Amino acid sequence: MKCSRAALSAIFAMISFTTALAADYPTPKQGDWSAKDFKFHNGETMPELRLHYTTVGEPNGQPVLVLHGSGGSAASMLTPAFAGELFGPGQPLDASKYYIIIPDGIGHGKSSKPSDGMKTAFPKYDYEDMVDAQYRLVKEGLGIKHLRLVIGNSMGGMHTWIWGVRYPRFMDALVPMASQPTEMAARNWMLRRIMLDTIRNDPDYNGGNYTAQPRMMKYAIVAYGIASGGGTLGYQTLAPTADKADRMVDERLATPVTADANDFIYQWYASHDYNPSAGMEKIEATLLAINAADDERNPPETGVTDAALKRVKNGRLYLIPASTQTRGHLTTGNAAFYKQQLQELLQTAPQRTM
Repeated sequence: MKCSRAALSAIFAMISFTTALAADYPTPKQGDWSAKDFKFHNGETMPELRLHYTTVGEPNGQPVLVLHGSGGSAASMLTPAFAGELFGPGQPLDASKYYIIIPDGIGHGKSSKPSDGMKTAFPKYDYEDMVDAQYRLVKEGLGIKHLRLVIGNSMGGMHTWIWGVRYPRFMDALVPMASQPTEMAARNWMLRRIMLDTIRNDPDYNGGNYTAQPRMMKYAIVAYGIASGGGTLGYQTLAPTADKADRMVDERLATPVTADANDFIYQWYASHDYNPSAGMEKIEATLLAINAADDERNPPETGVTDAALKRVKNGRLYLIPASTQTRGHLTTGNAAFYKQQLQELLQTAPQRTM
């Protein structure tokens, strides 16, 4: 994975479902459902909140909820490295046995978002709002009473932690990846803050009423991507000389930014109050946290994830060792690194009921 997460999101948006259609699992199906009178954490409401979603498999399969990262959508999870490793025959989430549900989070993909017309008047959502919307989609929209698994990557991993705290009896197993169940802080938040301030302070942004996307946006995205994803050994392998490093930067800066600036700011600012740490004892599902040892955003040496897991009744961590093949925070986008551990979890996690 050589691109930043933001660049990957743009690429995935362009290729849409073409990769999935060529994969060895059933053709994904798309749908929309509206959550009526949706109330956000700050008291703002929307009469109808549109939630777009994609499913793989049939509704009579065991339901599994898959959650994407910041700036992504269901399409960003339908890749050879993720879906291609997990959804096919005999794979951990074999779509002939599981009913895989992948929502576009609030503000993402084809779900309701600022660029639909409201711009900065769109409600200021956070991660708990996004999880509550996912819950309503699953329970009210799809009529599902219990999930076999909730699995998410990066932002989706943080959402998975919130699911475990907020709806502890709704699933059998939880797999939060590339995340930690503690306050958004330290380098991760500092870099996000700088990225967002760079966009907001660009004169082109004009308080969110721009006529063209802010010119500094691509530089902010690329800087954050290089600083917070790719892996130390990965970068040394891919860019061991100044010439190769320059070429990598040039390639990323040449990749068109397809995101809308208001959508992008909302997506990343939504993490500002993330902090499920107080609720670890509430988690009832079997939990397998999967992180990479070279994850720049969630460095294992801080010990915060280990400390939190001691408070989870049935939780453990699988730490992917750093290597020239891992890509730091982006590592968990490649399910080959942990598909065996996921398979074992699904074979052993008890079936629970509401």
